[in-house]
Amino acid sequence: MHNPAFYPHRPATVEMVQTHISYIFIAGDLVYKVKKGVDFGFLDFTTLEKRHYYCKQELRLNQRLAPEIYLSMETISQAPDGAFMWGDEGVIVDYAVKMKKLPEERMLYRLLREGAVTTSVMDAIAHRVFLFHEKAETGGEIDRGGSIETIRHNHTENFEQTEPFINVTISKEQFSFIKQYALSFISDNEPLFEARVARHRIRDCHGDLHLQHICIADSILIFDCIEFNERFRYLDVAAEIAFLAMDLDFNGYNDFSRAFVEAYLKYSKDSEIEKLINFYQCYFAYVRGKVTGFKIHDPAVGAEERSNAIETASRYFNLAFRYATKPKHPALILVAGLMGTGKSVLARALETPLQAKIIRSDVVRKELLDISPRDHHYDDFGKGIYSDNVSEMTYTKIFNLAKSSLQSGVNTIIDASFKERHLRKSALELAHSLGVDFFLLECVCPDEIIKRRLDDRMKTAEDPSDGRWEIFQAQKKDFEPIHEDELTHRHIIIDTSQSPAQCCDNALKMMNGLQ
Repeated sequence: MHNPAFYPHRPATVEMVQTHISYIFIAGDLVYKVKKGVDFGFLDFTTLEKRHYYCKQELRLNQRLAPEIYLSMETISQAPDGAFMWGDEGVIVDYAVKMKKLPEERMLYRLLREGAVTTSVMDAIAHRVFLFHEKAETGGEIDRGGSIETIRHNHTENFEQTEPFINVTISKEQFSFIKQYALSFISDNEPLFEARVARHRIRDCHGDLHLQHICIADSILIFDCIEFNERFRYLDVAAEIAFLAMDLDFNGYNDFSRAFVEAYLKYSKDSEIEKLINFYQCYFAYVRGKVTGFKIHDPAVGAEERSNAIETASRYFNLAFRYATKPKHPALILVAGLMGTGKSVLARALETPLQAKIIRSDVVRKELLDISPRDHHYDDFGKGIYSDNVSEMTYTKIFNLAKSSLQSGVNTIIDASFKERHLRKSALELAHSLGVDFFLLECVCPDEIIKRRLDDRMKTAEDPSDGRWEIFQAQKKDFEPIHEDELTHRHIIIDTSQSPAQCCDNALKMMNGLQ
């Protein structure tokens, strides 16, 4: 099959690509996919009969979402003289799925990387997936994919298979917390899972809906669904949506992740997805961490690839942990401390895992005075736009914005110094009055690091902050220390000399009582 003359259309060249389960021959504008005779437990292609069956399944199932791409199943046979040929006139030796070659430059992951995607594209993908789900088969054996027994088994299997990775790609604390979160969610929501089955929300889905399997051409083509194991394909539609949303989050496209989910909710009117989405995102991030981690113990994998697998698997597990630690109820989170301690960096790091709105005092202060955030005012400490009167107006506005955000059910982060005890008390009282959770994350850092950060900040016009070293020293003397007795909720100290990612993980752990 490496020989161009073997193909009826005589391509100029033939390129072979291998996956762990297939040989893929790219022959000009056509592609031929041959299954390897492997058995990995979750799939078995070891006999000719099984490869024949799964080639037919691959063709049938993928024609649901990409009929113009999946053309036919072809037979490969051997003549008496030993020559191989297409068709069944000789001894049949294998089968191939024949496809049109997809335009690589129109793959979703490439378009995202190139900045060529808009929210309208995510809307169109959501609509395409919604229409597919509406027509997908349901009932009977498919419903078992949404049963409590299957969901619990899938999660228990994950945790059993990842125990060897503890303290390699996932910390013991993360493993324990995610396991507790997932199993508790299943137990607490049994009536919801049962209702999903009764409402026929379990469908014969795609099962592997991620960025590499979507092409934005003349139409939206979604390909390479799972044909080899029905358990991975018989899913709640909420799980299918969560898979792509998770993959978008993992690759840094958080806004598109939210846009995709919101668009699907718009078309489906399936409000229950909102309660399930985080649970299933956690599940699929964990699955990807597990599968990636399997490479670590593969003797055929080299040292560099093994190192990359550890790093990638750890990122997936970190993402699963962030989904698991998302507050169950709206929360008011103060990110407080002296200037230069990294409050804004930590706030931004927490924004995505908490799906929070950030209210930044530096920005609100200047908006109140009709000043561009990029305009710097290097007034003396407590003078000019930093006078007590302006600061009072700023915090009043901040609390009003926070109240509106929290009443909408959105986690809200206030990025401000909160150097005075009465301001912290007002924030706590606001949280109590609204019945939301409350956390105060105090950022601390060695003075020498703060000085370096403030000196670096002076060199850029982008940051709204006007903080500088001489003002820091005055603020330090003026800062009223935070005492535990002033807060009835948790006061968490974050050492921001660490990386933003580590600070974020530490904050999430401590907010969930893990440290």
